[in-house]
Amino acid sequence: MFDKILIANRGEIALRVLRACKELGIQTVAVHSTADADAMHVRLADESVCIGPPAAKDSYLNIPAIVSACEITGAEAVHPGYGFLSENARFAEILTEHGIKFIGPSAENIRTMGDKIEAKRTAKDLGIPVVPGSAGGVSDVGEAKKIARDIGYPVIIKATAGGGGRGMKVARTDDDIEVALHTAQSEAKAAFGNPEVYIEKYLEKPRHIEVQVLGDGQGNAVHLGERDCSLQRRHQKIWEEAFSPALNAQQRDEIGGRVARAMAKLGYEGVGTVEFLYENGEFYFIEMNTRLQVEHPVTEMITRLDLVQEQIRVAAGARLPFGQDDIKFAGHAIECRINAENPTTFTPSPGRVEQVHFPGGLGVRVDSALYSGYFIPPYYDSLIGKLIILGKTREEAMMRLRRCLNEFVVDGVETTLPLLRRLTQERDIIDGTYDIHWLEKYLAKG
Repeated sequence: MFDKILIANRGEIALRVLRACKELGIQTVAVHSTADADAMHVRLADESVCIGPPAAKDSYLNIPAIVSACEITGAEAVHPGYGFLSENARFAEILTEHGIKFIGPSAENIRTMGDKIEAKRTAKDLGIPVVPGSAGGVSDVGEAKKIARDIGYPVIIKATAGGGGRGMKVARTDDDIEVALHTAQSEAKAAFGNPEVYIEKYLEKPRHIEVQVLGDGQGNAVHLGERDCSLQRRHQKIWEEAFSPALNAQQRDEIGGRVARAMAKLGYEGVGTVEFLYENGEFYFIEMNTRLQVEHPVTEMITRLDLVQEQIRVAAGARLPFGQDDIKFAGHAIECRINAENPTTFTPSPGRVEQVHFPGGLGVRVDSALYSGYFIPPYYDSLIGKLIILGKTREEAMMRLRRCLNEFVVDGVETTLPLLRRLTQERDIIDGTYDIHWLEKYLAKG
């Protein structure tokens, strides 16, 4: 086991990793920008190192500064959290070159799954069902039209290096293709420095289902059930739950088993999430995230497993201590993401937190680095907390969620709490009959 781990992240996920390390008896190093000098994980870490000014490119994305912090403190491993450098294959390689363990999959696996076209090709080869689409990148309008006709309209044009909804455009007819193709290419180049795009069938009313996997890099892998992440705004998740209201146990075991066998064959190490669109009883692979997900607590609640600790153990060379038959599920969990944003316009709301009160009680978890007097900086993602609820049934979880959202208080900045409270009263949410387009349509109504 490692003696000291550097946490290359900030906010609630840095605090989450720090707590896991503490419970394993591992010393922690917090790195931070000048804007995060008073952050909770910095206060609680055994050591801290300032790695640059507020801009992420000069601090949390500054690989030389992070490697230097490891060398200065003697950290043997780096946990990247999510975002920032968590899916940067070159970062993983550089750490390895310096004798530092990257807590995550191999650089090869990161690189393969980070390229949307290569990821789709690999998934198909591993027996995972994929969305019908182009075999590779598409740049010619005529070729794009031919592929779209073969697949059948509507289609979606997506950046190969994309994510977060950028570089994605829908085309419903031949007349839409040219504008959609050029717009997606321009957005992709601006956002990711890579204009390459590909084409997939556009599903009209799918759900977003993702399967959590854990592998030890030694040929063993298990799935930890699925999460339904269909409530999204601009392709950004705001609500996740497990299990999905749309699936039954047989479907769960089938798709989970396929994914686990694929990851074992791939020699995958650590946690990962294989994401699907699901419509009319069919699963279609869209991407794999080779890191810890924001919504990992949902899975932890129904499995009683600490995914961060499991990441650390397999990174230290341990084999999985359990098989698929040992994984037991219990209850229903829901997570709501709370952002420092106006709940109507979604304009970021940085500033001083005057008072904060977290709800509590049986089956209630809050992952947040907030405290009264904390200043939310304007330089980073606006996520300030996650409320995670566990109930014996989905109905019980929903009732508990309503109660907890009403108890949750953050004064001094605007938050999305009012929106989340409204959602718990909506019949489609209560019944679990929503799809990935539901929230956008709901918000458009005002």
